[in-house]
Amino acid sequence: MENLGDFGRARSDSASSSGSRSKMMLRQRVSQLLTCIEDMSSDDEASEEMSRSLDEAFQLCSRFMPTDTFRLYMVTWNVGTAEPPEDVSSLLQLDNQPQSDIYVIGLQEVNATPIRFISDLIAEDSWSHVFMDTLGPRGFVKVTSVRMQGLLLLVFAKHVHLPFIRNVQSTYTRTGIFGYWGNKGGVSVRFSLYGHMVCFLNCHLAAHMNYALQRVDEFEYILDTQDFDITDTPHVLDHKVVFWFGDLNFRIADHGLHFLRSSIEGGRLNLLWSKDQLTMMKKKEAFLQEFEEGQLNFQPTYKFKRNSDTYDTSCLKTWFGFNGKKRKPAWTDRVLWRIKPRSLPPEEDDERASTSTDEGPDEFPILVTQDRYSCDMSYGVSDHKPVIATFNIELRKHFDTPLVHVCAEGMWSADQDAVMTYTVQEDFMSSTWDWIGLFKVGFKSAMDYETFVWVRENELPEVDELIQLPVDKDTIPLLGGQYVLGYYSTNMQTIVGLSETFQILESKRAVMEGLVPENANGLK
Repeated sequence: MENLGDFGRARSDSASSSGSRSKMMLRQRVSQLLTCIEDMSSDDEASEEMSRSLDEAFQLCSRFMPTDTFRLYMVTWNVGTAEPPEDVSSLLQLDNQPQSDIYVIGLQEVNATPIRFISDLIAEDSWSHVFMDTLGPRGFVKVTSVRMQGLLLLVFAKHVHLPFIRNVQSTYTRTGIFGYWGNKGGVSVRFSLYGHMVCFLNCHLAAHMNYALQRVDEFEYILDTQDFDITDTPHVLDHKVVFWFGDLNFRIADHGLHFLRSSIEGGRLNLLWSKDQLTMMKKKEAFLQEFEEGQLNFQPTYKFKRNSDTYDTSCLKTWFGFNGKKRKPAWTDRVLWRIKPRSLPPEEDDERASTSTDEGPDEFPILVTQDRYSCDMSYGVSDHKPVIATFNIELRKHFDTPLVHVCAEGMWSADQDAVMTYTVQEDFMSSTWDWIGLFKVGFKSAMDYETFVWVRENELPEVDELIQLPVDKDTIPLLGGQYVLGYYSTNMQTIVGLSETFQILESKRAVMEGLVPENANGLK
C-alpha cells in the first residue's frame, strides 16, 4: 500500500506572538503614507515625507522577514536490533531537489548487547558507519552524535555550514527500570545555528497500550532533568526551536483490530486520529500543546512482519506463556516541534507593560515550515517503518563570518614542507588544545583528518593577528587530491573555520614507491 498524502504542511514562527504589534506599527506607517499621497503637491516637503514613510514601512517589513532558508531532513526509526541495510540512499533521498542542508537521524533499539555495545564504544557502530559512508561523499559531515545503549542520535551538515554551527553539546536521560537502565529514555543534541539555539531530542518511551500517562510523565521527566552548560539555554525548552521525535510508543485507543485494518486499507486514516493517544494527551497536558505536529497522513508504522508490508497482529506472549491481546497497528514513531513562546510580563507589571514599547519585535525571527511527514514502506529490516519529516527553516542570521579564517599558503605536496595561516576574526573562548586538521574533500567527521597541527602552544593570538604554522612534509599525503583545512575548537566541539578547497599534488615519492603511474603529472 502506498504512502498516503505525503505532503501535509504546517508552519510556525518565533515572531507570531508579536505579530499584532508589528501589524499595528506597519498599519500606522501605511496610513501616514496614504495621507502623504493625498496631500502631495509639487512642494518638496510632501515628497520627502512620503519617501521617509516608505522607507520606514519597508524597514519594518524587513525586520520581520527572515532572509535565509535552510532545509532540514529528519528520520526517526526503531531498527529493532537489526543490522543496517546495505543502501540507505533512498531513505535519505539525496538526489531530491531542493537539497537538504542538515540531516538529523534518530534511531531506537540499536543492537546494544554487552559485547556489541563495548565494541561500538571503541569504534563507530554499524549504523553510524552506513550513514557516514552515504552522506560523506555528498559533502555532509557528521557534526556530532550521542549514544545511550539502544538510542542513537546523529547530526550531519553540509561542510559549508560547519563554521556556523557552534556550542555543540549533548546529554541523555535514562527512564528504564526507574531511571537506572538506558533501554528507554532520551538523548539530545543542542547547538547554535547561525546564532539561533536549536535542540533535537530523540526519545524511546514506555511501551504497551495502557501506559499513555506514563509516557507523558517520562517525557516531562526528561525535559526537567536534561541540562546543558550554556548560560542562556540551560534546559531543552529554553531553546528557540525544539524537535521532539522517536519511538514515542503512543497507541490507538478504543478501536478494535478489524476497524483499524479496514480504515488503513481503505485509506480512511482520519477515522483513527481522534483516538491516537498522543493527540488525546495533548488536549489534557498544557506543555504538550506547545508542540506542533503535521497530519498523520501515512500508515501506522508499527508493528510489521519483518521484510514485509504486512502488519503483525499476532498475540502478545505473557510471562507465563499465555496468549495476551492481539497487537494493533499504531503511530508509535513521531516527529514534533516547538517554537519557544514569547514570555509574558509579570502580573505586577501589567499596567506598565500595557503602555511600554521597550520590548520590540524579534530582530532575529525564525520560521519553521514542515513540507513532508511520511513513512518509507520500502525498508523492512525492522518491525517499524522509518518516519521522515522535512522542514524549511527560514531565519535571519546573527552572523555570517567564521570565527577563524584558515588558509593554505603556496603549493602543497609531500616533497616539501608546507605553510598554513590562520586569523582569529572574532574573540571567542579559544584554547591551546585547539588544532587545525587537513581533511580530504568528502571527509565524514572532524576526526576524519589526514594530519593535524596544534595551534600556538603558549599564548593565544589576538584578534586579526596572522599566525603562520609549518606543516612537515612527512605528514602530507603522498597522493594528490582536493583538500581543506579546518580549525577545530575544543571548547565548542566543532569546526569554527574552514579554508577554501585547494589541491595537493602527487609527490615524486609517490611515483618512486609505485603508488601512481610514472607519467602522472608529467613526472618520469
